[in-house]
Amino acid sequence: MNKAQLLALYNQDQRIDITFPGMRREITPDVVRHVDTSEIGEGMVTYSWLTEANADRVIREQMQYFERIGQDFEWKVYDHDQPSGLVDRLRGFGFEIEDAEAVEVLDLNAEPEILWQPLRHDIRRITNPEQLVDVQAIEQQVWDEDASWVEYLLGEALRQYPDQMSIYVAYVDDQPASAAWIFFPNGSQFASLFGGATVSRYRSQGLYTALLAVRAQEARTRKVHFLTVDTTSMSRPILEKLGFEPIALTYPCKWRYRVYG
Repeated sequence: MNKAQLLALYNQDQRIDITFPGMRREITPDVVRHVDTSEIGEGMVTYSWLTEANADRVIREQMQYFERIGQDFEWKVYDHDQPSGLVDRLRGFGFEIEDAEAVEVLDLNAEPEILWQPLRHDIRRITNPEQLVDVQAIEQQVWDEDASWVEYLLGEALRQYPDQMSIYVAYVDDQPASAAWIFFPNGSQFASLFGGATVSRYRSQGLYTALLAVRAQEARTRKVHFLTVDTTSMSRPILEKLGFEPIALTYPCKWRYRVYG
């Protein structure tokens, strides 16, 4: 499968057809959007069919829609989305534009042997929400900010859809050192990677790769064909060395109804 074919498959599978637990998927003639029904998240626009002629109208309609239901939302723009300049257009409507991220994809039928080796590290799967204190401790140390979101976001996942979310923690001398998780959308050929945060004193010990390997091995066991991850420049070199291929750049564009509504 060449890059163009992979991108077309990704757009259909991960942007148009995808569903999320705790969200209601809505398709209009202009966009695919997801409305949060869990009362803990925000909405999303994951795909759009825009032109120069209809772009401004459709953007206003989405802002009005989410304002009416009282919900923030993210419009995730990809660098191949039309019309060109969509990010700047959204900025002009008051959207906050976050840092660009690269979409990286790994074909599990072609991944390197290092991901199939027996795990040498102490990797444990978190299955009880009470165990998330270790994930929260890691996130707080790595990012030096409040990580209470771990309990309500990942805790809700473990309670409501444990078959779609697997959470792993790497330990060093029985201390939580690194955390990562993987999401398996229903009916999808892709599984999405998240996390990968490692406490500074435990870096350069292979924990990031070990957590990637345990998730890749689970994904292949579950007959998933591809792994995908949105990544920054920090982890791109590691991922691409392991066979991940960049297929697009994305720009998270945030609209907050409390500010602009």
